[in-house]
Amino acid sequence: MIPLTADPYAPDGDEARRWAEEELQNPRYADAKPTWFDYLAEDVAEFINGLFSPDTGQQVGSTALVIVAVVIVAALITVLILWGRPRAARRVKRRGVDLLGERDDRTAAQLRAEAERRARDGDWDTATVLRFRALARGLLERDIIDPAPGATAQAIAREAASALAAHHVELTAAAGTFDQVRYLRHPATEQSYRDLAATDDLVSTTRPVAGREPAAVTS
Repeated sequence: MIPLTADPYAPDGDEARRWAEEELQNPRYADAKPTWFDYLAEDVAEFINGLFSPDTGQQVGSTALVIVAVVIVAALITVLILWGRPRAARRVKRRGVDLLGERDDRTAAQLRAEAERRARDGDWDTATVLRFRALARGLLERDIIDPAPGATAQAIAREAASALAAHHVELTAAAGTFDQVRYLRHPATEQSYRDLAATDDLVSTTRPVAGREPAAVTS
């Protein structure tokens, strides 16, 4: 009988181990791993099922089971509240990001108030710039937009229009007014400011279309 020869392409033990380690380092395996919350939910579900099993029911009374169940539900609610806090913290942090070329942590309400003060003084240029920044800040605070760093007024208007389609024309016009004053140095007028302020008021009370995600716009 002719002896079989070893496959020249088959890896030896060390080589096979190295291939396996490299494959397991692929990000798709890390993404597929359950989170700590998944493990916690699984453990809690198993514990609750165990509490209401026939064997456990014979050992403890129904009142005790109800008390334990209520405690577990309260604990889960607490975890969910804490789980949602990073989103709120992210909103606060995002207030200080660069928006329309300015790093300013004032809220939309504060920017509107300042714009109105400048308007009363007849400083329509500054009032216009502040009012559009208030409009953009308000959209950001409501999670309607998530603009990339350096996003322009037109980019913000397009992103907002993806969720507020009914006001696409007004948003585009407001961005154009901002650009005319801020970059092209065309003087604003009382009427142009009032139109922008009306758009801001309109947008701030409009609910976004359900299920629409902010568009990824960079310029």
